[in-house]
Amino acid sequence: MTAVEKLSLPSRRPWPGPARLVAGLPRLLGTHAFRLAALYFAVFAASVLGVLLFVYWTSAGFVERQTEATLDAEITGLAEQYAQRGLSGLVQIVAARSAGDRGDNMLYLVTDPGGRPLAGNIAGWPAGVPARAGSLSFTIEAKSQGQTEPHPARGSLFIIPGGYRLLVGRDISDGAAFRNLVKTTLLWAGLLALALGSLGGAAMSRNLLRRVEEVNRTSERVMAGNLSDRVPLKGTSDEFDQLAANLNRMLEQIERLMTAMREVTDNVAHDLKTPLSRLRTRLELALIAPADDAARSEAIRGAIDEADRLLATFNALLSIAEAESGARRSQAAPLDLAELAGAAAELYQPVAEDSGFAVSLETQAGIGIRGDRHLLSQAFANLLDNALKYAGGGPIEIRVLRRGGRAVLEVADHGPGIPEGDREVVFDRFVRLEPSRTTPGNGLGLSLVRAVAKLHDGAVELADNHPGLRVSLSFPETAT
Repeated sequence: MTAVEKLSLPSRRPWPGPARLVAGLPRLLGTHAFRLAALYFAVFAASVLGVLLFVYWTSAGFVERQTEATLDAEITGLAEQYAQRGLSGLVQIVAARSAGDRGDNMLYLVTDPGGRPLAGNIAGWPAGVPARAGSLSFTIEAKSQGQTEPHPARGSLFIIPGGYRLLVGRDISDGAAFRNLVKTTLLWAGLLALALGSLGGAAMSRNLLRRVEEVNRTSERVMAGNLSDRVPLKGTSDEFDQLAANLNRMLEQIERLMTAMREVTDNVAHDLKTPLSRLRTRLELALIAPADDAARSEAIRGAIDEADRLLATFNALLSIAEAESGARRSQAAPLDLAELAGAAAELYQPVAEDSGFAVSLETQAGIGIRGDRHLLSQAFANLLDNALKYAGGGPIEIRVLRRGGRAVLEVADHGPGIPEGDREVVFDRFVRLEPSRTTPGNGLGLSLVRAVAKLHDGAVELADNHPGLRVSLSFPETAT
């Protein structure tokens, strides 16, 4: 198991102990994960409270509404019986309904104007209950398991002409017990839900902090110099995995850049050591040479040539850095690609003729691009310079054309070409495929070409010319 895999297993971590937990509490309370968990808990608690209130209203409230509806229906029916059969008929009906154990907890009472019972299953008018029409709440004495105990009741009073009263009620002790049971159940359910919500919020907060801590620990190790370290992935493809993957890609890019920088530094030291040594040697020769103006002049000219080569190397490095930084992007202007290619061909035509090369130019009119004339001219010159160095005396062909909706410049030669496996390597700084490194150059020409192409949203491609090398530079075409 690797070190990264060990870091991703929280079960292997020792229990921090109460002292460390208390010491880390202020830090935990100040984290975004804790605030997010607290918000989650508040929303969860509000949701649970709303659900519990709704459940209570739809269950316990339903019993109360059913009781009220039953009382209204019963009092309405008895009032109609009174209207049809009079007081005596009402007393008979109430007496019949009150006889025996109905099992529905219904209560009936008909009294005379003095409050004395005429019929019903209530011994007398409930104490403290006003004699007014409408809904009433009162208490009755009921027998339960051989004992008499008070039971709550709800009723409705109907005033009969002459001072007589009809009380219809219902023992709601079962409903009250049901409501209490619902309250207790919902209370415990709410507490359990809140406890689970608290545990879920704590677990979520801890998980978030653990994933963030993994990123922080990896960052600390990278800052300490371990550029090969990476953020462990969980394989869940969630946001943290995506963030870790992006950070790992960024670290890989940084590691590549640092490696490339070290390679550039090594190459600069290697490639500049020889010309600097020759420069120093020539200056020493000029200093110790006898009084011979010709020899001294030759030594000074050689020193100047070495200095020019060194300056050319540094200028090429500065041009590459300038192109890669995009500092000259604001100097872009509409350009005619054929005109730029023609100017470069005209510049190298005398050198090519002196070296025995035939340079041909084939262009299409009206192919425009937008870019920096100076940098593009440098890139085109580097392509022609490479072709003159390695073409081996064959023809050099320059073409400007449209391909796939893009403006393309091609420089083709019939030299040895570049092997397919080396066509990406040659774009790196100071890379020269010639083992002897006797051909003039500093290995920066194609690096500048690629940097200029990227600056102009273009691309550079190396291909086989059968035989030879064909270099294609493509750019977005614009109106000239």
